[in-house]
Amino acid sequence: MSSNNASIVTLSNPAGLYDPAPNGYSHLASVEGARRWLLVAGQGGETADGRLSPDFRDQVGQALANLVTALASAGAGPRDVAKLSVLIVDHDESKLHVFGEELGKAFGDHRPACTLIPVPRLALDGMLFEIEAIAAVAGADA
Repeated sequence: MSSNNASIVTLSNPAGLYDPAPNGYSHLASVEGARRWLLVAGQGGETADGRLSPDFRDQVGQALANLVTALASAGAGPRDVAKLSVLIVDHDESKLHVFGEELGKAFGDHRPACTLIPVPRLALDGMLFEIEAIAAVAGADA
């Protein structure tokens, strides 16, 4: 987690917009006093040894675990994430529900701002899901 265990990311859903929480995101992320930004490259569902499950849910869970690992390597955690971008091959609403469920397992009730982009394919054969993140932490001197 961030060095002081308090996130500088505040999420909200303004009045007049529908509740996006079941779909795994918030409409707005505000970052106050950021000292350090983390830009995490797209994480797919590959294990550390390069294996890729053919199952969509497995790939989503592994990609989120990979994202958490990348964040942790920089002293951050899910609550420091302000924005996600998600790429899904052959997207349909059932895949959106899987993503929302798996995000809840990995991020708890933290639902960053998010853009989901349906795509015809991703970088690797068999890759069905990819997620990138923008996170902000206060830094050691804050």
